[in-house]
Amino acid sequence: MDSLTQIVLGASVGEVVLGKKVGNKAMLYGAIAGTIPDLDTFAGYFTNTITAIEIHRGFSHSIVFSIVFAPVFGWLISRIEKKSEADWKDWTKLMFWGLITHPLLDAHTTWGTQLFWPLDLRLAYKNIFVIDPLYTLPFLVFLILAMFQKKGNDKRRKFNYWGLRISSFYLLVVSLLLKGYTYGKFTDALEEQGYNYKEIETKPAPFNTLLWTANVELEDKYLIGDYSVFDTQPISFEEYPKNHELLGDLKNDKNVQRLIDISEGWYTISKEQGQLYFNDLRFGTLSPGAGKDNFVFSYELIPDKDGIKAKEVEKSRGDAKKLLANLGERIIGN
Repeated sequence: MDSLTQIVLGASVGEVVLGKKVGNKAMLYGAIAGTIPDLDTFAGYFTNTITAIEIHRGFSHSIVFSIVFAPVFGWLISRIEKKSEADWKDWTKLMFWGLITHPLLDAHTTWGTQLFWPLDLRLAYKNIFVIDPLYTLPFLVFLILAMFQKKGNDKRRKFNYWGLRISSFYLLVVSLLLKGYTYGKFTDALEEQGYNYKEIETKPAPFNTLLWTANVELEDKYLIGDYSVFDTQPISFEEYPKNHELLGDLKNDKNVQRLIDISEGWYTISKEQGQLYFNDLRFGTLSPGAGKDNFVFSYELIPDKDGIKAKEVEKSRGDAKKLLANLGERIIGN
């Protein structure tokens, strides 16, 4: 999830663990704990594109990381907060829950997380987008209300718990029910339209859980469709040829294989002016329902002396505006 959401979750968890003893400092250090796992994003400044993708939501988002580093961070805080009622064990407990709830939440997104690192297993329930105001904003409001109550005040505890309850209900009940409902709509539409598909994955469109998209694998192509809970017209699917044959012998290149593993096999290859591009289908296109071949994540495959080097295709501010404009229109239904 986005940084603000993880800060809010971490602060709320910190309040649950240690709010009675240290008041707002529990929220402060909980918020810090909630942001630490995402420091792995800085890997992009020190390594290549593919390695940075592999590192993100890996070790720092694991149970192992939380267990190993919670005592370390707990000890550091105990040295800083020597006059606090909380001791090293208290701060360690706070840091552990602040660290571990971060990947537990991320596991519900499309990207997922390697919670059980070093096992090569990525959990991705795909029932919430990485930024969802309906999850974050009510949670934030109740956290702020709690923050302005005195330490140990019953209202403080109630406000904080209400924030946790509402956000958890939205995440674990509302979004999962909508995922199940829309999944049925997609599979029914595929059957009605006579598609004999191999696999289907569904996920919410950006910033909401009212509009959902589906990736569907056929023998030689993929289908991408979208469905809003307000739709009255049948679901239509856009076709995207796999074009895997364009890779030729490059498919055996180690870096191309790494990209295939990262995409979990959901990818197309496109060719423009003689240049090959690897398109990761898991995150869809920039224009839901518009049928344009502009994927959220595309990588230019550049020949290098050591094989193939990948360079992410940068997106412009205009791409973001286009996405938001199309998104608003689709959410209200067709």
